[in-house]
Amino acid sequence: MTEETIKAYWQKFLSSLPADSPYHSKTYVAESWGDNPALADELGALIVQGIKTGTCSAVWEWEAEGNPIPEEGYITIALDGNGEPLCVVETYEITIRKYNEVDADFARTEGEGDLSLEYWREEHKRYFTRTLAKIGKEFSADMPLACERFRVIYE
Repeated sequence: MTEETIKAYWQKFLSSLPADSPYHSKTYVAESWGDNPALADELGALIVQGIKTGTCSAVWEWEAEGNPIPEEGYITIALDGNGEPLCVVETYEITIRKYNEVDADFARTEGEGDLSLEYWREEHKRYFTRTLAKIGKEFSADMPLACERFRVIYE
């Protein structure tokens, strides 16, 4: 992936819109989902297929990185495991809830496995146990999560 590739993808998206579209004045982030290339490919494919319309992240990670938690209107260029652009998504809902407060409806929006809450809990506990160690934190059932719902706006 190169910064030029991502910028060119963004310009292609903007060129598909009317000149007065509000997206011309928006900023974006370009990132993959997950913590490794294989997971980024898997989750990216689910997003492009319209199966994955939600994601969550540990509030502690946002704080550790010094970044604000995404808000409604947050624009992301979703990248695959090689850092290549797949699509543009826009967040339309953000809720902060504890891991143990995530319900079956939200788990289903994540689009993973058999779409069940049980699968979501097992895989996300594994994921957060792995990723939080990098910032000196431990998984906790009452840890705060930023739960996002998004829609693909360009591919």
